[in-house]
Amino acid sequence: MQNGVSSTFITAPDGLRLHARCYGTRTAPAAPVICLPGLTRTAEDFEALASVLTNEKPSRRVIALDYRGRGLSQYDRDPANYALPVELADVLAVVSALDASPAIFVGTSRGGILTMLLAAVRPTAIVGAVLNDIGPVIEPQGLMRIKSYVGKLPQPRSFEEGAEILRRLFSGQFPKLEMADWLASAPRAFKEEDGRLVPSYDVKIAATMNGVDAARRVPPLWMQFDALKAKPVMVIRGANSDLLTAETVEAMRARRASMDVLEVPDQGHAPLLTDADTIGRICEFVHRCDRTVH
Repeated sequence: MQNGVSSTFITAPDGLRLHARCYGTRTAPAAPVICLPGLTRTAEDFEALASVLTNEKPSRRVIALDYRGRGLSQYDRDPANYALPVELADVLAVVSALDASPAIFVGTSRGGILTMLLAAVRPTAIVGAVLNDIGPVIEPQGLMRIKSYVGKLPQPRSFEEGAEILRRLFSGQFPKLEMADWLASAPRAFKEEDGRLVPSYDVKIAATMNGVDAARRVPPLWMQFDALKAKPVMVIRGANSDLLTAETVEAMRARRASMDVLEVPDQGHAPLLTDADTIGRICEFVHRCDRTVH
């Protein structure tokens, strides 16, 4: 453990080894926070948020998960297992193994989908939910953009080249980021393996996007979103997002007048959760969730 941060490994229901990054102590008095990343992202995305949450009063534990095939978790020999039902079972296994229920869930993109699915099957596991740039209606154009690069990134010869690849791909959605920001993000998107840089996820995850078609909408998740009706909910939207529209956010608010809404300027899919304003708003929401527990 270093500075209250440790890596732990949990066995999934099918025996695969899953990695979680744990901040704070198991005995912390406040409700734990569980962070679930996007499709190809890792636990490291939540470093800034977790550091603030664990150092506030009252102290709390934060757990950030690497899904199977991402980060330090084991890769699956069967790419068909990179699927929401399997990953939901993995999340439940982690929650149980780490004695982290009920918890406040912070889900970015795919992580938000998993949070809504969890609400439908195990509502008692959730104290509150932050849905980061995801809602019940997922825009096909955003999915097509993600499909265009997942598992297809060029192989950089250095992290500097990796940063340039990321800048070319994402600067349209994140126009205010500077080269230093892209350089900082490169070691999260790529890792060193056998003397070369490769994506920090199993490229076979691209198979999960095979059914994505610009002409066909994903079935909406209103029933799963409504499963959160008794819980505090916060939705964060990137102002430049092509996956979550302002219209969908308004439709969500029409069903949940008490929902906390934050739109992050100059960011797209998905907001980085690293700036002080966004972290501050999440912390305020988490404290409100605490009051619903006691």
